[in-house]
Amino acid sequence: MNSSMYTADRSTHLKIVVVGLVAALLIAVIGISGRELNLGTDIMTAHTPTVIKAGAPMVFTDRSGPVIR
Repeated sequence: MNSSMYTADRSTHLKIVVVGLVAALLIAVIGISGRELNLGTDIMTAHTPTVIKAGAPMVFTDRSGPVIR
């Protein structure tokens, strides 16, 4: 058994590199799929798409400032 990284042979180094790459790939896949798929809302809204139409033009005013006469 190789107890030190300095005395480890070539196959031990290769195993460590492979395990690290597999772990990094697994974390990346979980992160990407978790970001793009939200099971709570995507499944419910996938069957009925929402269409938002523009309404009539509106005018907004703000009267919270001081009045100068």
